[in-house]
Amino acid sequence: MSVPEAVAFAVWCFAVALAGGLVGLVLGNIRLPATLLVSSSPASAGGANIAISGVAAATAAIGHVRAGRVNWQLFGWMAPPSVAGALVGGYLAGVVPDEAVLLGISAVLLYSGVDLLRRAPVPRPEGAPAQLDVRAAVLSGAVIGLLGGFVGLILGSLRMPALLRLVGEVPSRAVGTNLLVGVCVGVAGLLGHLESAAPDAAIVLVGSAASIPGALLGARLTGRLSEAQLVKAIAVVLLVAGVAAALQALF
Repeated sequence: MSVPEAVAFAVWCFAVALAGGLVGLVLGNIRLPATLLVSSSPASAGGANIAISGVAAATAAIGHVRAGRVNWQLFGWMAPPSVAGALVGGYLAGVVPDEAVLLGISAVLLYSGVDLLRRAPVPRPEGAPAQLDVRAAVLSGAVIGLLGGFVGLILGSLRMPALLRLVGEVPSRAVGTNLLVGVCVGVAGLLGHLESAAPDAAIVLVGSAASIPGALLGARLTGRLSEAQLVKAIAVVLLVAGVAAALQALF
């Protein structure tokens, strides 16, 4: 990786981490094309991308934990099936064509983005007790983890609409909870990739170094947005991620 490539890659990783930290998404599928360009092989790029995603998610999650934007009970229900699904998906990778999985993911992301723009989640009344669907958290975590394992992505962009629509979490706490689950899935995915091809250390170092300040800044900006603004920001990022997934599948 040349110096100009490293600088361009660092700038892109910073921007992706900033957007991801803001809306609680890792956005590995948006970073992956750039990682492929500077990596020696697709397998090495996949491992490096997951490693950078884990660092970015962990960094942003720290900010959200400090701000009290994590539902720990929901995290406890959703993280284990997400990790299990990712491990199974990684083991079965190749059974289902990546292109088909990515096109399906793209369709869900685009639908979710449009749906959030047209019909935002109903705000929970002040002081009202949370009524979350734990079964939806467990099932959606397992299914999304499985899909991510197939294609080597953390897929926080799919968990976010599930947390908002199916589970019923408020956007601000869904942001931090989603990132923390993503950290666990990222660790599991990285361990799976280490068996096939070790990630390029230089790419991981450059991407992580650029992602940390971006993720911290994004997490700090989250608290400055109203619930309505945060939902719109999430929706826009979901639409971008959906287009990126479709392009990745087609090209």
